[in-house]
Amino acid sequence: MKDEIARVVIGGEKLMNTKLTLRLDEDLIKKVKTYAAKRGISLSELVANYFAMLLVERDKEDELPPKLASLKGILKNKNIHENDYKKYVERKYL
Repeated sequence: MKDEIARVVIGGEKLMNTKLTLRLDEDLIKKVKTYAAKRGISLSELVANYFAMLLVERDKEDELPPKLASLKGILKNKNIHENDYKKYVERKYL
C-alpha cells in the first residue's frame, strides 16, 4: 500500500456518520493507530479509505479487456460441452 492514502471525500465533505464496531487484535490496533497518526488521519478515515480502495480494485477486476469483452456471451445458448473441447484439442494436437 502506498504511504499516501487518498482520502475518501464525496462532494467536498467527508461522509462518516455511521458507527461500525470491529473486533481486532489489540497489538494490531495499536500499530494501525500509530500508522494513521503518522499520516495525520483518524482510524475511521483509514478504514474508510481501505474499504474504498477495495471497491475500486474490485471494479477494475470486473472490467474485461475489449477483445475479451467482445467474446463474452458468444456461446450463450449453444449446445457445446467440455467434451467437445477435449475432442477438438485431441484432434488438433495428437
